[in-house]
Amino acid sequence: MAFEEKTLACVECGADFPFTAEEQEFYQSKGFENEPKRCQPCRRARKQRVGGPRQMHAAVCAKCGKDTEVPFEPREGRPVYCSDCYSQQQTNRY
Repeated sequence: MAFEEKTLACVECGADFPFTAEEQEFYQSKGFENEPKRCQPCRRARKQRVGGPRQMHAAVCAKCGKDTEVPFEPREGRPVYCSDCYSQQQTNRY
C-alpha cells in the first residue's frame, strides 16, 4: 500500500501539520488505527503536562568518563553511557 502525505489540523492549536508517508507507514506497522490529532509541538507539550518532566540522574560514562545525566537511577555494577557512547554501542551491535 502506497502512502501519500496528508495535511491534518491540530485539535489543540488549529495549525495544519503534515502526516508524512513515513509516519503513516510507522502508524500502520504499530497497529495504530487513528491518525494523530495534535501537531508535534502540541504532542510534546501534552507529554510534559501528562507525564511531567523527567527526573534526571547524574552519572559518569563507563566508556569515556564524561559526566552525563540519564533518565533512570544508575545501579551498581551496570554501565552507564553518555549519549555519544550509547549511540556508538547501538551502532556496533548491528
